Amino acid sequence: MKRSLEKYIQKDLKRKIILMTGPRLAGKTTLAKMLSPHFDYFNYDSAEHRLSLLEKSWDRSRDIVIFDELHKMKNWKSWIKGIYDTEGIPPDLVVTGSAKLDTYKKVGDSLAGRFFEFRLHPLDLKEIKGVLGPDKLDVKLNRLLKIGGFPEPYLENDETFYNRWKRSHLDIILKQDLIDLENIHQITSIETLIQLLRKKIGSPISYRSLAEDLQCSDKTIKRWLTILESLYVVFKVAPFHRNISRSILKSPKYYFYDTGQIPDDPGMKLENLVACALIKEMHFREDCLGEKWNIYYVKNKDGREIDFLLTKSEKPVLMLEVKWGGDERSPNFTFFDKYVSGARKIQIVKELKREKTYPDGTEIRLAQNWLSEMRLEK
Repeated sequence: MKRSLEKYIQKDLKRKIILMTGPRLAGKTTLAKMLSPHFDYFNYDSAEHRLSLLEKSWDRSRDIVIFDELHKMKNWKSWIKGIYDTEGIPPDLVVTGSAKLDTYKKVGDSLAGRFFEFRLHPLDLKEIKGVLGPDKLDVKLNRLLKIGGFPEPYLENDETFYNRWKRSHLDIILKQDLIDLENIHQITSIETLIQLLRKKIGSPISYRSLAEDLQCSDKTIKRWLTILESLYVVFKVAPFHRNISRSILKSPKYYFYDTGQIPDDPGMKLENLVACALIKEMHFREDCLGEKWNIYYVKNKDGREIDFLLTKSEKPVLMLEVKWGGDERSPNFTFFDKYVSGARKIQIVKELKREKTYPDGTEIRLAQNWLSEMRLEK
């Protein structure tokens, strides 16, 4: 299927090196090969390909040269910088990787001014609404909640296949990518950490509590979480604190890129899916449009909470609440509105009889409708 990032990458191919990152098996290599039928491809995990890279021997008559998992090469930035500076473009240069490229220790020289980065996420409702068949939006949303948005299992649409797929997917990350990144061998402990995080979707986590559960230090827990973020397993949503006078909880929340990994709690699954859609849209706007976005949650000592607060250039733009059912608007919109005035107030609901708006601008929206549009601003 055609991915929504393709036209933006095509536009930049002749300008800079393209760095494409994102979760393992999100479709990066497939998308890179779709940019042109005339490509040369090298995967650093292949011994044969590593020799070709060492010799810098590839077909320079091709439109594109794709370097997959190149970040595992020592001083890979210096290497690709040298090619770009001495040979230039064409052929167009595309580097893909399943880890945040700045996290690897041996990164070499800076690529400043020589690249554009694109973060490819799994599928979401906005991307698939008009592409994959005539199914109604609610059918597609239910499929995303059950199987997640990674292309292979989503297209297969078989729960048994997905259960087998997700086990092998996590094994590759823990037993290959993790060791490549940090040479960490406490695989069992990190796997347990992942299991604990799955049960805490929507709740601030306590580093101390996790450390006690895993019999390690707070510092170790924070390091492991940073690594899981670097490998696109989870992402963090921090508490918003600017201009709020009451004491704010400092603990972040964590969400998974694969909603299918969340236990069978409908509310948790929906909140995770919404978090994924929000961060995907934010990354798109940053990578393709040059905007600056951040995502937070808001919660004070009294327990008042807004699930998500989005800011653009540090200005609050959207307060978002996520509910499985019911049409009664959250009173927390009014409470926090004085601290983040001007932000849109939207409550999205999975099971909703009718959409409605209020005089103060608060919107109650059917989840599938809003997620298929992802309109963050007024």
